[in-house]
Amino acid sequence: MSVYLHFFALFVETFRSNCLTLQNKLHINRMARILAIDYGKKRTGLAVTDELQIIANGLTTVATVDLVDFILDYVKKEPVELIVVGLPKQMNNQPSENMGRIRPFVGHLRKLLPDIPVEYHDERFTSVLAHQAILQSGIGKMARRNKELVDEVSATIILQSYMESRRMRL
Repeated sequence: MSVYLHFFALFVETFRSNCLTLQNKLHINRMARILAIDYGKKRTGLAVTDELQIIANGLTTVATVDLVDFILDYVKKEPVELIVVGLPKQMNNQPSENMGRIRPFVGHLRKLLPDIPVEYHDERFTSVLAHQAILQSGIGKMARRNKELVDEVSATIILQSYMESRRMRL
């Protein structure tokens, strides 16, 4: 399985390189990234698009208490046009308990970064999908227990899902 991951990583890097080369030849301005957040009580997973908004990549996992500072620092270094926050819903479509923490965080973020829109995107099943993706990746048992990795992969799944739903609307 790791051979497949190696070839996939090589494909992604080649694709990204070709896109950037084309972008430079056509004198296309860099686009801003989309940042995704899988907000958690203790830890928060983050993912980000490439400059062309084609590929979602895991960024990192940070302690939730440090999240605002991390985001403020990140948007100073990288152009971000949109922040997508995972919307936790239960199976009956009602907000989950975590929404009571997410709503104030999003309100605070909107005040701190008024020029960057913040949108919610359904995050149901992202943790299950993240566990499956990690399991299928072939990494070792100890690495699979890393909750930070699950949070980062969940944020990546939220971002990829958001990007796909946005393409469907166009």
